[in-house]
Amino acid sequence: MNDKIALVTGASRGLGAALAEQLALRGWHVVAVARTVGGLEELDDRVKRAGLPGAGGLTLAPMDVTNDDAMRHLCRSIHDRWGGLGLWVHAAIHAAPLAPAGHLDQKDWDKSLATNARATGMLIPMVEPLLRAHQGTALFLDDPRAGQMFFGAYGSTKAAQMALARSWQAETAKHGPRVMIATPEALPTATRARFFPGEDRSKLADVQAEAARILNDL
Repeated sequence: MNDKIALVTGASRGLGAALAEQLALRGWHVVAVARTVGGLEELDDRVKRAGLPGAGGLTLAPMDVTNDDAMRHLCRSIHDRWGGLGLWVHAAIHAAPLAPAGHLDQKDWDKSLATNARATGMLIPMVEPLLRAHQGTALFLDDPRAGQMFFGAYGSTKAAQMALARSWQAETAKHGPRVMIATPEALPTATRARFFPGEDRSKLADVQAEAARILNDL
């Protein structure tokens, strides 16, 4: 069981929640991290309602990935309880409202940098030893928007996140941990709705099906 411990950062909504749910239903014990307590509780309710034999469990960790001390304490707790991680899914993101680069809101810019770029750079050194202990895998979710009109804050900080992930992937290719990068299909999430209001969401991929596809490809 100890090698089927997963950490999902950004687990309360959208694809992160779907991945956490799919993992739990496949027998993983998932440490689910998010700021939204209600979203984490809804995730827990869905897994319990499924009632599948052999399903794993959830440890709900309501915290902000930008809080270095909280995340450091969580990683230490994972080490002390399970000795390591089999999987880390990093789905935490701040989706700043679309705006021209000449009119970026300072608070949204700072939050985008803190959540999308800085937190990733701080988390990788915290999580890497846990993954090494169980020959685990890190999974990042790409959403290439860099250079697109009005995506300055989100696109640039998401690109910085992915640059970190790709550097880590290249550095660990021979000796691990394994670093995987998936590019999900367009999904009817709250993040996408913020970017594309009024879009026909019936044409978008099912979130649970996409989560299952991504996990099957690992």
